[in-house]
Amino acid sequence: QVQLVESGGGLVQAGGSLRLSCAASGRTDMGWFRQAPGKEREFVVGISWSGGRTSYADSVKGRFTISRDNAKNTVYLQMSSLKPEDTAVYYCAAHLGGGSYIRTNAWAYDYWGQGTQVTVSS
Repeated sequence: QVQLVESGGGLVQAGGSLRLSCAASGRTDMGWFRQAPGKEREFVVGISWSGGRTSYADSVKGRFTISRDNAKNTVYLQMSSLKPEDTAVYYCAAHLGGGSYIRTNAWAYDYWGQGTQVTVSS
């Protein structure tokens, strides 16, 4: 019922920018998570279906921006001022349950994309 397809990862220089896309079917709240080698999967940013509510991890606030275009069934993650510590596999996730807030825990999400690698060189 809900399918997620991620794209946009790649290799960039520190200070550069990159935009990730997630094609997502269904009326869902969406989130981006990332996982670096040897690290736990961590919340990056989330957005409600309407786009009216967002939540950002402190580590990316002011540098990353989430948006969505429901007409295109696509969620975007614009990443700017990238740092080597941003290097990770980035995952798009969808939450199906009802609620009035953005979930920040991975276990709250029902569907996941395959992940896209983002590598930031120093």
